[in-house]
Amino acid sequence: MASVSCNEDVRMTARHWAALIGLTLAAFIFNTSEFVPIGLLSDIARDFGKTESETGLLISVYAWCVALLSLPLMILASRMEMRRLMLCLAGAFAAFQCLSWASGSYAMLMASRVGVACCHSVFWSIVSPMAVRIVPSGHKAMALSTIATGSAVAMIVGLPLGRAVGLLLGWRMTFLSVAGVAALALVFMSVTLPPLPSEGRFSVRRLPSLLSNRALVLLYAFTAIWVVGYYTAYSYIEPFLGQVVALDEHHVTMSLMLFGVAGIIGGQVFARLYGRGPLRFISVMAVLMALCLALLLPFASCVWAVWVVFLVWGMSTTACNIAQQSELIAMTSASDTAVAMSIYSGIFNLGIGTGAAVGGVVCAVASVDFIGFAGLCWSAVAIVLWFSALRPAIRRQGRAW
Repeated sequence: MASVSCNEDVRMTARHWAALIGLTLAAFIFNTSEFVPIGLLSDIARDFGKTESETGLLISVYAWCVALLSLPLMILASRMEMRRLMLCLAGAFAAFQCLSWASGSYAMLMASRVGVACCHSVFWSIVSPMAVRIVPSGHKAMALSTIATGSAVAMIVGLPLGRAVGLLLGWRMTFLSVAGVAALALVFMSVTLPPLPSEGRFSVRRLPSLLSNRALVLLYAFTAIWVVGYYTAYSYIEPFLGQVVALDEHHVTMSLMLFGVAGIIGGQVFARLYGRGPLRFISVMAVLMALCLALLLPFASCVWAVWVVFLVWGMSTTACNIAQQSELIAMTSASDTAVAMSIYSGIFNLGIGTGAAVGGVVCAVASVDFIGFAGLCWSAVAIVLWFSALRPAIRRQGRAW
């Protein structure tokens, strides 16, 4: 199969779309797997005789492994042809999901999740750069929003469906189902993905040069703090909905689905509005997320108000995340993008793990009621960093307004 051309005036063809859909399907299943424990937290805890706070370590340890391994694994894999690398990742991912299904102890489940985290470490480092390479250059924003849509659909279909399968057949069957879909994604991508030669092996010696970009370093700092704020609240949203909002199992699942709907909306909002004013766009989305965290508890007495908050929260978070990735790609050369994205992925997951841990402390020491306010504190720091340092640094590069 010939490599896909990336000329500005080339229109999207069936081959472009098929390759992009393959990556989107992979993003869907990887994202489903990452957050499935959130929807099954109570059941897994009950099965292994753990507290919800202890079981939440499945989320934290997974994220911390990604944070630690993203850069070294991506450097090791940087010379590998990207299509082959993606197919290897999908195969290993499916195998570790089977191990999760077979887990007879909490330690074995944790080990299988660490294996999945290794696959995740490289996957999210390469999927966005691959997406912008397999489409014509005039469609890069659309490619990024499509990958984000795959992640968002995981919240609508994957996570709630995984939760439903877990409630009906047991949480183990959820992991086995994820393995099955991953196998289908592997077959589809083997047919549709074009060859994508590596941009060359990345040497550790190039890191100082990469990190000398002040705007990039500030973007990493902003991302870390911003993600901690989001996941301090989101990691424990299931017990919050059940205990504070007093929803039954059915309405908890519906509420989780709203995040996915909001994510799709966020992807479309990004595709349509980001190019009109990138810095203004990120500013608005970051402030909207903080506002939603502030309103989480005050609106808890009204289910409809909570759902409105969820829609805005999910939309703004997805849109802001894609915008940050777009800024990163614009800041780096083609040969550095995958490694820069691996650092981003690592920092993002460090934020997830730290946020889950902070949320666990809030639940254990105070109450699940206050996860929104705890997340707001971190989000406020991120906003201050954005307006005081990162936004001016990007302006000085003359790329955005």
